Amino acid sequence: MDVFLTILVDGTIYGAWLFLIAIGLTLVFGVMKILNVAHGALYAIGAYAAATLVGGNVIEEVAGFWALPLMLLGSILVAVILGPFLEKFVLRLFYGRDEVVLLLVTFGVSLILEDVIRMIWGVFSQYVAAPYSLFGNVEMGPLYYVGYDFFVVALAVLVGVATSLFLSRTIMGKIVLAVIHDAEISRAMGVNVSRVYLYTFTFGVFLAAVAGAFTSPMLAVTPSIGVNAIILSFAVVVIGGMGSIGGAAVGAALVGLSRATAINFWPEAELFVIYAVMAAVLLFRPQGLFGEPAQRRI
Repeated sequence: MDVFLTILVDGTIYGAWLFLIAIGLTLVFGVMKILNVAHGALYAIGAYAAATLVGGNVIEEVAGFWALPLMLLGSILVAVILGPFLEKFVLRLFYGRDEVVLLLVTFGVSLILEDVIRMIWGVFSQYVAAPYSLFGNVEMGPLYYVGYDFFVVALAVLVGVATSLFLSRTIMGKIVLAVIHDAEISRAMGVNVSRVYLYTFTFGVFLAAVAGAFTSPMLAVTPSIGVNAIILSFAVVVIGGMGSIGGAAVGAALVGLSRATAINFWPEAELFVIYAVMAAVLLFRPQGLFGEPAQRRI
């Protein structure tokens, strides 16, 4: 029984971490049809922003729950600075091109951002230790967990629910859904699609930065964390279905539980089971669990 409790808790925590990363990726794809490879680098910049504001020498004395608003502030700054710049001066130049071209463009942006990270913060690990002890420890039977891990789970639920409610209950959200359904008809009806793309991409950058900032206390912040994050988040959105927020949640849960099961029973297959689950889903449902079948082009 203890093993299954461990699998459930560990899988939930890991799945929440993955969902925080994947939700911004799947949202940008759903609206803009851009597979944003630079999402991982933006996640890393969010983590470095948190390391600078919370773990840096200048603000190291800041303690307690003040660390959380500082991490949120860092995420907002990353989104406000990088989101409009990348959308207006990079991505907008390639709208209307083949999706592969945009994929390559975002891949190039990711390489540039990784070099920018090394130029600004260097190559050595940084740590955001202070927030990790804010919530103490949680006892679950014979097991003890760090309370901050459950805060990340709650944050993932909050972000997912808030994003879903925004899309379904607000006027701006319904405009975004209209653009997702058909950008050309939305443009003909008077919707400023370019502005929707700008806001969506900036919000996607914000979600990536939030994921990086609030998961940075759980790991060492290094330039390579973005690469690991984007690979795993791709697996999540492919399993759930590209563009589906609910699918991203289910995909993250499946990946988290599969990985936790493998770690407890077959540790050598930790990464293998993730891609095995992805392959099994794609074998029976190529568009993902909640993805819409693509129209066949002739």
